[in-house]
Amino acid sequence: MSPFSDPSRYEEVLVSPLYLAGSNGTGDAGFAPVAHWPHHYLDDGPCQLLVTAPDQRIRIGWFGDDFELWKITASEEAVAPPRWTAIFNHVTPAEIVAGLTTALAQDYAASDPYENDGRFLADPSFYWADAVRPLLDAGWQSRRTYGFVDLVSPDGLAGAEIDSYREGPSSQFITLWAGPRGWGTRAEAVFTARTPAHLIAATAAAMASSAPVVRERHMIHREVEHLVTLTPVAPAAAPQGSRAPTPLDVRRTAVTEAVRRAARAPRTAADLRVMAAQSRTTSSARMRSSTLAPAAAARPPVASPPRRHSR
Repeated sequence: MSPFSDPSRYEEVLVSPLYLAGSNGTGDAGFAPVAHWPHHYLDDGPCQLLVTAPDQRIRIGWFGDDFELWKITASEEAVAPPRWTAIFNHVTPAEIVAGLTTALAQDYAASDPYENDGRFLADPSFYWADAVRPLLDAGWQSRRTYGFVDLVSPDGLAGAEIDSYREGPSSQFITLWAGPRGWGTRAEAVFTARTPAHLIAATAAAMASSAPVVRERHMIHREVEHLVTLTPVAPAAAPQGSRAPTPLDVRRTAVTEAVRRAARAPRTAADLRVMAAQSRTTSSARMRSSTLAPAAAARPPVASPPRRHSR
């Protein structure tokens, strides 16, 4: 049987850990926190959907056919160059992107565009640990090597690479990753040096979440399937014929059998009672029909309309 004709491939399952769930092919979860912001659908160019803050200082781009699937930026003004950039590749679960977009929506709602006081434009923290605190709290182990810090999850399947030197404002500061190396198996999120620490921490918290996410089985890469836990969303319903009979079923069966016995040969008192009940029901029906018949006959027939003569 072809794997594409196997209906179980489209069964919905709960996948954990979240960071190995991959993309479900849509950005719905990532866009949900900013669903009330202006949406711009672009027919030409690699960016297919652009969602912006009302004053366009925050921009969230969806590049549906590219390796770099998400590009999120923030600027002091709508026409100013980005202060920082976050890029998520095509394997990154949109639920992790939602960690960042949720924080951005909250920051923007609390900001005053005339004062330029948005927390999403805050200076980055001097301490790299502030940006990955949720990972450290979740037990991820750190290791320092020549100006870099590496964090690894307890299962060894996810991590963070931190450039503690931050050589320039647009240089890569932190890369969050999950899954085996490969084009279709490794999720990556890259943040530039001036990204506020609390925004990276919000993304890291979503990544470290223990809550499973829903996927169809075919969405899990075959090289990752043995690394995750898959749980059917709902157990299969038991066959109808195997359920235990209800009290109503028992009563209906008993009455049916009694009627059948009485029809064959009324030998017992119970059989006679059934026959009598049937007889009373039949007599009542006959009486109702005989009563209605004279009344119907007494009604005068409806007169036919007079025939019209042609001129």
